[in-house]
Amino acid sequence: MPTAIIADDEDLPRSELRRLLADAWPDLRIVAECADGTGALAAIVQHRPDVAFLDIRMPGLSGLEVAAADGVTNVVFTTAYSAHAFEAFEAGALDYLLKPVTPARLRQCVERVRARAGVHDQDLGRRLADLERRLQPQAAPRMRWISASVGDTIKVIPVSSILFFQSEDKYTRVVATDGETHVRKSLKELLDALDPDEFWQIHRGVAVRADAIAHARRDLMGRITVQLRGRDEVFRASQTFAWRFRPM
Repeated sequence: MPTAIIADDEDLPRSELRRLLADAWPDLRIVAECADGTGALAAIVQHRPDVAFLDIRMPGLSGLEVAAADGVTNVVFTTAYSAHAFEAFEAGALDYLLKPVTPARLRQCVERVRARAGVHDQDLGRRLADLERRLQPQAAPRMRWISASVGDTIKVIPVSSILFFQSEDKYTRVVATDGETHVRKSLKELLDALDPDEFWQIHRGVAVRADAIAHARRDLMGRITVQLRGRDEVFRASQTFAWRFRPM
């Protein structure tokens, strides 16, 4: 029975791909589902699946980095990027699925994977390097200030003073060293404009300043809680982002 892993940092695309694969490849057994690249690489090493469906952009390691680190398993990339970035791979051993994945395209992909079963792509490293170069985003200026309306005034908060962000309904709570406010922007919109090394997303609705973390604790069930210096709040890190707190 052929085996596979699915890696995507979003629940919905993961479950949708699993559902579509059940129709397109009924005898395929999904041996692991992962929400970050580090977990995906560990699952590949542990299970040695026949194929790995990897999202290109994931926390920890990207799909490209996972494929390059393993270098053996057949890989199908899943991505929202335009197809032009993958022209170099159309005739090669690697395949890709554009989101949202359609049943017809998945069937075509399954046929290709079955046809190359047991065949190792000797040119994998060059292909991955070329794809990584094509997908490098243009450097965008990072946000340095956040403006928020407080009554009839506008408060300007330097990003350097912000300790954490917390999603609350249609707003995001912004807590800084000298107070807090709310902005009508999603956490994702804010994180897209911030330095990912400076602010760590630790839960779907929480991002914290990395150098403000006092400590993280893991309980007997493996759940991680995060405490910031000088704050009473204790945040739970979800499994999706637990890789940030693995010992080096």
